[in-house]
Amino acid sequence: MASLDLINKRILTLLQNDAKLTTKELADKTGKTITPIYERIKWLEQQGYIKKYVAILNGTKLEKNLVAFTNVQLKEHAHTMLKSFEKAVVKLDEVMECYHMSGAYDYLLKIVLTDMNGYQDFIMNKLAKLANIGTVQSSFMLTEVKHETAYVIR
Repeated sequence: MASLDLINKRILTLLQNDAKLTTKELADKTGKTITPIYERIKWLEQQGYIKKYVAILNGTKLEKNLVAFTNVQLKEHAHTMLKSFEKAVVKLDEVMECYHMSGAYDYLLKIVLTDMNGYQDFIMNKLAKLANIGTVQSSFMLTEVKHETAYVIR
């Protein structure tokens, strides 16, 4: 992949902070004209620097008050078992993030629910029913101190 020049880095930084910026607004903020900015954005999308555009919602307003970080250890670690778990866990709406990890646990899940009753129901009726689940250990968020979605681009 080609390296990013200063203008591309500036576009990415601006879009991370406000994905609703128009091409004209981006052109004004970068000192360029609309057409080259449009072409750069298309290139950044095609090259995979920009994966998608989203709105970041306030979970509390949506009554998603319980955030659990759940470590999952599988019983078996054969490639097919790992892929089977991944295929199943991505279908669970409550799982916002899933990471295959090194260390004592195989996966780290970020699970978002309304309350502890919802968490218990999720564990008993969804997660525990997945094949090959061994150990599950959860920690619950008390306060969100920092949550960034934008990368610092230098």
